[in-house]
Amino acid sequence: MKSKVKASQVKAPRKSLGKRMWRAKHVYLLILPVVVWFILFQYWPMMWLSISFFDYDLYRGLSGSEFVGLQNFIKFFTGLDFWRLIRNVLLMNLYALAVGFPIPIIFALFLNEFRTRKFKKVVQTVSFLPHFISMVAFVTIVTEFLSPSTGVLADIFRFFGKEPIFFLGKAKYFRTIMVFSGVWQEMGYSAIIYLSALTAIDVNLYEAAMADGANRWKRLIHITLPGIMPTIVVMFILRIGSLINANFEKIYLFQNSMNVEVSEVIQTWVYKRGMIKYDYSLATAAGLFNGAVALILVIAANWFSKRYSDSSGVW
Repeated sequence: MKSKVKASQVKAPRKSLGKRMWRAKHVYLLILPVVVWFILFQYWPMMWLSISFFDYDLYRGLSGSEFVGLQNFIKFFTGLDFWRLIRNVLLMNLYALAVGFPIPIIFALFLNEFRTRKFKKVVQTVSFLPHFISMVAFVTIVTEFLSPSTGVLADIFRFFGKEPIFFLGKAKYFRTIMVFSGVWQEMGYSAIIYLSALTAIDVNLYEAAMADGANRWKRLIHITLPGIMPTIVVMFILRIGSLINANFEKIYLFQNSMNVEVSEVIQTWVYKRGMIKYDYSLATAAGLFNGAVALILVIAANWFSKRYSDSSGVW
């Protein structure tokens, strides 16, 4: 009997990593294009971050350029544009966080209450479509909609006897245009994550709550929201990490000389400094600063969520 127990307790020798990878070769082949893409377009360019520590000359190359240490960072931090760029990106993203973050959650909860599947699918499809429109086409649609001559809003203003407003020509409207056009574009697509989380909630909890006389509002507060709270926390952490980032393509397409005072952010400034003025070293230093701050924000938000909530955070 003892020999049998001992024999059952003996673990089978583990196969080598190479053999296990070979057995799952089809899976690795599937993820290979993604890995190659990340290496070529995400990690390989990081090697050139060292430009920020040199007075880089395109013709002499990195080896022929003078090492200047932190001089480019100091130049960026003490420049006249620094605080304006920080202010613009923070105000825009805090506005987007306050308005754009809760709306997909509310929309997902709203869709979850639908009992007619056909109507629910129609609403989902219509709300998802703006996400798949190219950014150039999307900005064109919004620009035409807000046009003071041919736009829908201009016609409404004229109908009520008011003078149409050139919204993109007035700096005070730029952040609102960015935030609410972003809500329209991403609301439906962002709601998919919360809809998936809602399907994971145990139906028996709702049945038990209904048996105890809980109305729809109480079920929402005490079952639905706590059920998707881990997902909300993770998405919030990721959103905090983008507080210093901005949608470069969209901002650049909406930007003009009349709203540049509030629309200029680090990403657009880096593009103009590097690609138009050919100051690669300073542009790289600004980009490296932007990435470092974003990483710090993600780590801080993750630590805060683990420290002061029941969530396990992102990692």
